[in-house]
Amino acid sequence: MNKGTLYTIAAPSGAGKTSLVKALAEGDARVKVSISHTTRPQRPGEVDGENYFFVALEDFQTMAQQQAFLEHAEVFGNHYGTSKAWVEKQLEGGFDVILEIDWQGVAQVRQLFANNRSIFILPPSRVALEERLRARGQDDDGVIAERMSKATAEMSHYSEFDYLVVNDDFDQGLTDLRTIFHAERLSLVKQQEKYQQLLSELLR
Repeated sequence: MNKGTLYTIAAPSGAGKTSLVKALAEGDARVKVSISHTTRPQRPGEVDGENYFFVALEDFQTMAQQQAFLEHAEVFGNHYGTSKAWVEKQLEGGFDVILEIDWQGVAQVRQLFANNRSIFILPPSRVALEERLRARGQDDDGVIAERMSKATAEMSHYSEFDYLVVNDDFDQGLTDLRTIFHAERLSLVKQQEKYQQLLSELLR
């Protein structure tokens, strides 16, 4: 069985990353989305252990000190981290693992997993991004302005990623993501590993 590939996917808040990743994972049994630990308050409808592992700040800091996280970062005053042991177990089992993290987290992961693939998702315009943020109905004007400023800073790092997807039309964005995953599975390294016996027979 081929070892899975680790994917880091980043995007500004409101670009549609979470919806795209959810649809991709639901349609591909070989894809698993990492569940992050976070100190962020649990929102209505969220389930502990399904959306996030919600932990106290003290517990998060202890895990960080024990180097239990593959990456961790502070975003809008809240802490997020990815369990190193969980990710490694899934990859060894042949699953492709997606980490939904910011560009800083991607930089951390890149140092530990040289063969990971990174994807950045952009909105089709600043107007569309702000409209999506306001459509959530969760934030006031001050928070929206802060998120837009943060988005600009995040989007400036797009060139540090392997792939770039513009989420204008959802179906096309999903197709683009699926294409990236399929292409990676057909890479020379993956195919050599998968068809080692066949290649030996063909070249006798």
